[in-house]
Amino acid sequence: TAFGQGWLAGLVYFGGTLSWVINAMHQYGKVPFPLSFLVMLLLAGYCALFVALFAAILVALPDPRGVLRPWTAAALWVTLEWLRGHLFSGFPWALLGYSQYHALSVIQMADVTGVYGVSFLLVVVNMLAARLVDVIVSRVGLGANPVPMPWVTVPLATVLVAVIVDYGYWRLDPRNNPANEHSLRIGLIQPNIDQAQKWDVVFRREAIDRHKKLTNQVVREVDLVVWPEAATPFFFEVETDYREELLRFVRDRGVPLLFGSPAMDSRTAGGPRLFNSAYLVSGGGVVLDRYDKVHLVPFGEYVPLKPILFFLDKLVVGIGDFVPGSGPRVMSGPNGHLGLVICFEVIFPDLVRQFVDRGADYMVTITNDAWFGRTSAPYQHFAMVVFRAVENRVPFARAANTGISGFIDAEGHILRTTELFVESALSGEVRLGGQRTFYTAYGDLFTLGCAILTLFVAARMWWRPGALRKEDVRRPKVTPIE
Repeated sequence: TAFGQGWLAGLVYFGGTLSWVINAMHQYGKVPFPLSFLVMLLLAGYCALFVALFAAILVALPDPRGVLRPWTAAALWVTLEWLRGHLFSGFPWALLGYSQYHALSVIQMADVTGVYGVSFLLVVVNMLAARLVDVIVSRVGLGANPVPMPWVTVPLATVLVAVIVDYGYWRLDPRNNPANEHSLRIGLIQPNIDQAQKWDVVFRREAIDRHKKLTNQVVREVDLVVWPEAATPFFFEVETDYREELLRFVRDRGVPLLFGSPAMDSRTAGGPRLFNSAYLVSGGGVVLDRYDKVHLVPFGEYVPLKPILFFLDKLVVGIGDFVPGSGPRVMSGPNGHLGLVICFEVIFPDLVRQFVDRGADYMVTITNDAWFGRTSAPYQHFAMVVFRAVENRVPFARAANTGISGFIDAEGHILRTTELFVESALSGEVRLGGQRTFYTAYGDLFTLGCAILTLFVAARMWWRPGALRKEDVRRPKVTPIE
């Protein structure tokens, strides 16, 4: 059936793109390899359900050769991608559009549609490519039935692609981007601390000294230094000796520091609450602000359904389960307003959008991708940051424990990066964002339109007499396109 074939195709796709889960669960989650493989298959199988639904609904739609077919298919795909990014806290990893993060002239449209618009475009183009293959096969006598040429749809799609690419080149032209006269230099610290040692008390002194050593390499040439997620292997507000040492270090160098650290709130009735947080310290050694991570990583920072999944440990060992923060908030950073997202949060388009909508002039993301290992995951994670920059026309600075750290400008150009698993101190100039995009202002309005179109077509399908007969699903009628 179409559902089964779609699920199998999705399983192959997500089994490949999510294979890094095995390494993370086995090496850092203390899960035996066979069980780690099973967990990856379960996650891939869940994600594959959305591909299965796409295939099943697409086959059941009327007029399989019609002019609107590629457009309704693309709207359906986008709707299902959006659902995957929101159901059960959401997992919008490996969206189709992310494959184009290097095609800057194509992805500039994301400042209107978000990454979902690029997914839409890819589905339309590939649906038509498949249709043209059908035409060629039928013309050379290999097909059972002649397939009509899509004379209307192909020109429409060609015009669409041309307009999108032309818009992309227009956006990439510096003359069409209002220049912000304000900028700042940021130093990114990549300490390359192994995940197995990160929460080891014996290794604590080495971890702190390594951050300091790398900071000293760039501190004289920057306006802000950024350490990665959970850079301090201690509770910054609780362990006073280490806190005072760090504040004194910042004060002596006179440059603000933004760093990740676990935080604890012990004033709650139900016992202490733990947060994955980041602190901003002024050049004078004064704590200015704290941000608590809002969107936590299932199985990474807490175990959902713990009574059932008691056999699974968190990937972040050494401390208890985290709780989410209260929501997005913008910090008053050097030379402008700073938005900060921690690790997993950067993969959620609407969450990043809220920071910029609330006044962030530049974005910083800090992460610890050590538990990904030497897999494709760090590259996949970094590619998503490119889209967050383009969607909101805001520059990004990314500090990662083991890489990839780097700078991305508001048009999505990757300016400077580090290598994986190498100690690095990287500095770069960030020119503040100077414009408010349609996507920043209105969010996933394009996706909402796709969902409405999908529901409209689905309603027609369900109400059409005999639309879902088994023979219709298995052998759709071939009708001329014109």
